[in-house]
Amino acid sequence: MTKLEQTDKAIYDLIQSEVRREQEGLELIPSENHVSEAILEAQGSVLTNKYAEGLPGKRYYGGCEYVDGVEQLAIDRVKKLFNAPHANVQPHSGAQANTAVYFAVLNPGDTILGMRLDQGGHLTHGSPVSISGKWFKVAAYGVNPQTDLIDYDEVAAMAKETRPKLIIAGASCYSRIIDFEKFRKIADSVGALFMADIAHIAGLIVAGLHPNPFPYAHFVTTTTHKTLRGPRGGVVMCQSEFANAIDKAVFPGLQGGPLMHVIAAKAVAFHEAMQPEFIEYQRNVKANADALAKALKASGCDIVSGGTDNHLLCVDLRPIGLTGKKASDLLQEVGITVNKNSIPNDPEKMFVTSGIRLGSPAITSRGMGVKEMEIIASAIAKTLKNPESEEVKKEVRQAVADLCTKFPLYPDMKAKEVSVR
Repeated sequence: MTKLEQTDKAIYDLIQSEVRREQEGLELIPSENHVSEAILEAQGSVLTNKYAEGLPGKRYYGGCEYVDGVEQLAIDRVKKLFNAPHANVQPHSGAQANTAVYFAVLNPGDTILGMRLDQGGHLTHGSPVSISGKWFKVAAYGVNPQTDLIDYDEVAAMAKETRPKLIIAGASCYSRIIDFEKFRKIADSVGALFMADIAHIAGLIVAGLHPNPFPYAHFVTTTTHKTLRGPRGGVVMCQSEFANAIDKAVFPGLQGGPLMHVIAAKAVAFHEAMQPEFIEYQRNVKANADALAKALKASGCDIVSGGTDNHLLCVDLRPIGLTGKKASDLLQEVGITVNKNSIPNDPEKMFVTSGIRLGSPAITSRGMGVKEMEIIASAIAKTLKNPESEEVKKEVRQAVADLCTKFPLYPDMKAKEVSVR
């Protein structure tokens, strides 16, 4: 019996249930991944005990000599991965990394230009429900309704019209290459600063499978838990001239003490991303997403923009006659986890949506390849096209179980049978 099981059986049982859920299902949410056991070990370490307000060598607390080493390794490694002049690894999330940039260089009422949430953008790029949409005047660009691609001429025209102080590139549901050089030219043409949010594509950038926003961007933000396959958290990088402003924006501007156990896990993830195996993993992520998109398309599903250049794809469910919410619930029943997602110009509300967003990072981490993507695509299409068929659901559940058995996750973690109420 573990210490946790002895101390708090309710939490222990819920964790065991989550281990089993991940082991026995297919995770296709593109913003999720399965970290290594080394990362789990680092994040569960005694570093959680240490308060370390400040930066390495400049702390407000004593006893930081070892956590200084941890954080400096994380900084040095992420700078090397992205060729970044400066990095702060303390943000607790990608949202806080983005907000740190805003806090560093903007004032309330300044204008920002970002991608609209319902066109594939992110909440923190100016959505009215986010602090970014409440504090700033927001101009927003979208995608061409015929191609579902960013129209850079339109972005340039909007920038000229609205004169933003900051232009934001990056998305949470955009499956094509983003041209950071074009964005920088647009920013320069109107005297704006340029921020690239690479939360989704960071791992692909490390592998050279997507253009790097450096040296074009003034600021680059990312999460560490998507294609980077690290712990949940954020990083903000920038050109040297903004280093001091960014560091002060993170602390004391937005956060108190950093989460040193998470920073240690970030450092491990960055180390893993420097290995040749990680490059091969990213190639497989991209190949699997492409194979999944093509197989779904062949089965009659409508893929937004016609395919993918990265790790994710969005399925327009209107031809099938389902909402994103209904599709997500149906797939959950058979052990396939996706998320409902808006399509460009979606007629449905955000909580309902007309699409689902799929990604390959987590299933690729389990070792699955193109052949398995065809099996998964078939399972998804069958389930969505036969929503009332218990026979189809039974067949798909078995196919999912077979894949999970063939490609085990955390095989040394033997999840116990527990009763969760």
